[in-house]
Amino acid sequence: MKALRFVGENRAEVADLDIPTIAADEVLIAARSVGVCHSDIELLEGRYIIPFEYPIIPGHEWSGEVAKVGADVDGFQVGDRVVGECVIGDDHFGFSISGAAAEFFVVKPAWLHKLPDEVSFTSGALVEPFSCGYYGLMRAGNVNASDVLVVLGAGPIGLGVVAGGAALGATTIVVEPSEGRRQAALKLGAAHAVTPEEVDELLDRVSGGRGADVVVEATGRPEVMASALELAGHRARVVYIGIDVGRSAPAKLGLIQSKELDIRGAIGSPGVWPATLRFIARSGLDLGGLVTREIAADDAVTALDEAQKPAENIKVHITFDASL
Repeated sequence: MKALRFVGENRAEVADLDIPTIAADEVLIAARSVGVCHSDIELLEGRYIIPFEYPIIPGHEWSGEVAKVGADVDGFQVGDRVVGECVIGDDHFGFSISGAAAEFFVVKPAWLHKLPDEVSFTSGALVEPFSCGYYGLMRAGNVNASDVLVVLGAGPIGLGVVAGGAALGATTIVVEPSEGRRQAALKLGAAHAVTPEEVDELLDRVSGGRGADVVVEATGRPEVMASALELAGHRARVVYIGIDVGRSAPAKLGLIQSKELDIRGAIGSPGVWPATLRFIARSGLDLGGLVTREIAADDAVTALDEAQKPAENIKVHITFDASL
C-alpha cells in the first residue's frame, strides 16, 4: 500500500508498505480523504507537544470506509463510512502513533464515529478541525448572543469557531490577513472579517469600548497569542487553540491580572464529536468548500508544500481510493 511517511526532520516520502493486519479488537480502514494540518508541518519539522519518533505516518483529519472488522468488534461492518478521533488517551493519532495518511490503517472501534449519509468524505475529513473549534467554544463557556467573540485566524479550526459562534448567536469578528479566508468566514456567519490592522477600531466600535467578551486564538503564532490579551475586555474568556512549540514573543502578562482574564487552553476535541456531527448534519453546513486543493496519494509530498501556502489554500486534502 502507499503511505505518506515522515522519516526525519523535513524528510517526507511516499512509501510502499505492507497492508497492516488487525487484532480481534481492531478495525482496518481504507482512507478516502486526509487533511494536512499545521500540526503535521510542525511534526515534519521536528517538534510537537508530546514525544514522538520517526518514522511516522501522519494524518489525523480523515474520513474513510471500514475495510475489515476484527472478530470481537461490534457496531461496525465492512463498507461503513466513518471518521475518527485523534486524541486517544495518552496517544495522539498521527503523531505519537501512526495515522491515516495511508491507503489502509488500523484503529480501535472506540475512536470511530459513523459519518452521516448526507456528509461527503471531503466534509468528513474536516470534522476533526471543526470539532476542535467547537470544543474551544465549549472551553470558553456559555458563549451566547450577548457576547462579542473575536476569532484570531481563519484557518479550518478558526472557521469552525466562527460557524459555531455564529450559530450560538455571538457577534463574531474574525481577524485574518487573507482576503479569501475572510470571505470564507463571512459565508460561515461572521458579522465582521477584518485584517489585523483594522481590528482595534472595529472592536472598539462594536463592543462600545469594552473589548471582546471572548477571544479564541487559532493561529498558533506567538505574537498573535500575545495580542489576544490586549483585545480581551474586563473578565473576558481567552481560549488558546492554535499550537506553537518552541517559539516565543513578548506579551503583556500583567493584563491577565488587571483585566481578571479567564485563560484556558484547548487541544483536540474530547467528547464533542457526536455533537459536532449532529451540528454539521442538521445545519446543512457544507464544509467541503474549505478544501482548496485535493491531491492524489502518489503526490502526497506535494500536499505538504501546498499546505504551507496560506495565501492560496485554506485546506489541502490527500485523496485515496484503494480497496481490498
